[in-house]
Amino acid sequence: MTANPARIWSCLLLLAALLLSLGSGAWNFERIIERAQQRYGMDLQAHWRLQEWERLLQQSTTLSLHEQLQAVNLFFNQRLRFADDIDIWGQNDYWATPVEALIKGAADCEDYAIAKYFSLRRLGISNDQLRLTYVKAIELNQAHMVLTFYPTADSEPLVLDNLIDRILPASQRSDLLPVYSFNAEGLWLDGQGRSSRTGSPTQLSRWQDLLLKMRDEGFPAPGAH
Repeated sequence: MTANPARIWSCLLLLAALLLSLGSGAWNFERIIERAQQRYGMDLQAHWRLQEWERLLQQSTTLSLHEQLQAVNLFFNQRLRFADDIDIWGQNDYWATPVEALIKGAADCEDYAIAKYFSLRRLGISNDQLRLTYVKAIELNQAHMVLTFYPTADSEPLVLDNLIDRILPASQRSDLLPVYSFNAEGLWLDGQGRSSRTGSPTQLSRWQDLLLKMRDEGFPAPGAH
């Protein structure tokens, strides 16, 4: 069945509003940690990881753009161990918030990319420059997600990946085959221009659910100051 473009655009507007709200105003980590304890419960190590995340964001504000990308990429690659959703959450496909991933101390590829995305957005990097990108990891022969950063609208993206710590241009990641990417503005199939949108509300549902969970975790809600 063909997706309704008006419905897709309505979903995208909602996602954009939620993303703008999460990126505006102060992130009150005291409240976020308190909510995390109430919602999920956590041990001392989980509490420490959340505090380390707060320090990362505070200390990275004075870094150069390249240094911010490196710091965020390494932080999550080093703090989180890789595990499949079925082992972490008992579900085949679950998109964790950065808080959930840090509490568990474990993540799959989507969770790494999501945590890096929100951290870089918080540091002031434009949504236009970031996409969560589904790829095929050729050597692993499986679907995989990375975060891609576009220095300019027409430039080759850099790839932030949990498989390796080095941030490389996409052309140097011959082990990855792009499939599609998305952010708050839309979804793109590989080979389409940045203005081309594709996808369906079903594909957006996990992303919408993730943003609503973050709002419930204490991140700024739409209309909050």
